[in-house]
Amino acid sequence: MATATRNPRVGELLRSWRQRRNVSQLELSSGAAVSSRHLSFIETGRSKPSREMIVYLSEQLEIPLRERNQLLLAAGYAPVYGERSLDDAEMEPARDALDRFLRAHQPFPAVVVDGHWNIVAANAAVAMLTEGTAPELLAPPANALRLTLHPDGMAPRIVNLAEWSGHLLQRLRRQAVITGDPELEQLHDELGAFPGVSLDPPPVDGDGADIVLPLRLRDGDRELAWISTVSTFGTAADVTLAELSIEAFYPADDETAAALLNGRS
Repeated sequence: MATATRNPRVGELLRSWRQRRNVSQLELSSGAAVSSRHLSFIETGRSKPSREMIVYLSEQLEIPLRERNQLLLAAGYAPVYGERSLDDAEMEPARDALDRFLRAHQPFPAVVVDGHWNIVAANAAVAMLTEGTAPELLAPPANALRLTLHPDGMAPRIVNLAEWSGHLLQRLRRQAVITGDPELEQLHDELGAFPGVSLDPPPVDGDGADIVLPLRLRDGDRELAWISTVSTFGTAADVTLAELSIEAFYPADDETAAALLNGRS
């Protein structure tokens, strides 16, 4: 006989997030407007938290907006944070900001990805990074990490594949822990099984030659080197925007800068 699956209560979810953050009840209560006794009652279901209390505790625990909505639903409240499509009219200011950034970053590559690393937008210069990859890996919704580390993707051109893959998988693993998202765990396992990919974080170079880990790519008979920065919407109150990030690549040496500024001649 089939048994019904019980949805977790809000207290159980809060306790799970607190434990994931490695924070004790006493530590959480000391930084929040709630006693440790009341927090214990909330976690065990003896007390129902208000909507405001759930939002406040979520902020203290740095719970992502999507999961905050799940906590509110578990407590019987309506979600507080919207989740609009990036194509919605209300999202026009955000779209314009992304488009301006991507255009302004030319001739250097920049890409916008969602919370699962699917490519939402990119500028034309990204083609320099993805040159020679299998068309199916570029078909929407293309996943930036799969595109990078797949043997039919960028991986054969990455000179420092072990170090770069270790860096990416370390970021992905941390993101999976922070969000508790099983899809990110599955993506981590998939990518970790690709040939040449390392699960270990990149080693620290004792000679200090690099101030940051560069992405080193073969480009014909030469090698191009890139460093990257990641930007997010710092005050996002929408789930979609909160999960977007922009990765912008910059030349790590004069040869790479010259190749881009001179049209790769």
